[in-house]
Amino acid sequence: MNTASLQEYMIDQRIDGWLLYDFRGSNPVFARMLPPLGHTTRRAFLWIPARGAARLLCSRIDRPAFASAPIEQDHYTSWREMQAWLAGRVGSGSRVAMEYSPGNALPAVAYVDAGTIELIRGLGGEVVSSANVVQVGAARWSAAAVRAHATASKQVAGIKDAAFDLISQRLAAGARVTEHDVQRFILQRFDEAGLQYPDPPIVAANAHSGDPHFEVSADNPAVIQKGDWVLIDLWARVPGNDNIYSDITWVGFAGRTAPAAHARVFGVVKQARDAALALARSAGGGARRVCGWELDEAAMSVIREAGLAEGIRHRTGHSLSPGALVHGIGMNLDNLETHDTRELLPGIGFTIEPGVYLPEFGVRLEINVYYDPAAGPTVTSCVQDEVLLLA
Repeated sequence: MNTASLQEYMIDQRIDGWLLYDFRGSNPVFARMLPPLGHTTRRAFLWIPARGAARLLCSRIDRPAFASAPIEQDHYTSWREMQAWLAGRVGSGSRVAMEYSPGNALPAVAYVDAGTIELIRGLGGEVVSSANVVQVGAARWSAAAVRAHATASKQVAGIKDAAFDLISQRLAAGARVTEHDVQRFILQRFDEAGLQYPDPPIVAANAHSGDPHFEVSADNPAVIQKGDWVLIDLWARVPGNDNIYSDITWVGFAGRTAPAAHARVFGVVKQARDAALALARSAGGGARRVCGWELDEAAMSVIREAGLAEGIRHRTGHSLSPGALVHGIGMNLDNLETHDTRELLPGIGFTIEPGVYLPEFGVRLEINVYYDPAAGPTVTSCVQDEVLLLA
């Protein structure tokens, strides 16, 4: 566990320590920082002070699950022992970061139950949200992850191109092609490339593309025909929980010229995407830190000003971080579903994917961005600037 940069951040933020709590796998952040090697049944605490060495407290019964963990450990049998250990670390007046969100404003970091928060407060600690601490400690990309993401991004972009080419070729030949056909084709290509994916991609034609989380039907899939609008959202990574997903969305039209309504919405969504990216890049110089909600507003304001507010159905983007999930544990671009006050920090990644979803069709343009500590926010995926024409 490399805590140097994490401790530097906590000192800067006047946080005395980060206390991670877990009960039977209740806290995925704990699992990210110190994954147990077996089943746990009792409460466990990981204490990372702003100065000094980290320590783990777990039940003597759960010692085998942490036996090979590279960290100093203490063990308890009774709740009195447990509380005495905590009292020795979260003394009166100490500022303690925990996976807690005031008012549950950020459920993505609200993993500690109210009773445990009350316990720490009762011992004299001032509990503050670990929202940004989590980003520094668990959401940053390693150098190896940056390289693996570049590999995945290249492969996912190529498979996206092949999927749209499949539609074009089938239509040109007068052959039948369905949403499910294209989805299966993408999954086959992922498997051939040795990529990892938790869920199948979205292939959505016409009105289906107006549903942000449309699920393709295997039994009754829509047939893609000439004159149709098609959205493809696909995600995969080089296998390994330290690696990062490449998650992109592109749209195409099965014709020679996109209809005026579709082209207009495409242009607005593109402008919204680029507005969020421009704000992220402006903050990359370090003049000020920008929060996730501000990046969301940069994109949403473009859509609202274009008179398309009724087509807003989800936030502008989500975190890309190490771990099992495509949607990571860092900052989201969100002032719609939550007011995400987490900061854009060096070393983290995220998607920018504004969308407009109408009854007849939807447009989402999704790119990936990594905040390179030296170069600033950098696009790591392919970028769509024109509607793909599939015929």
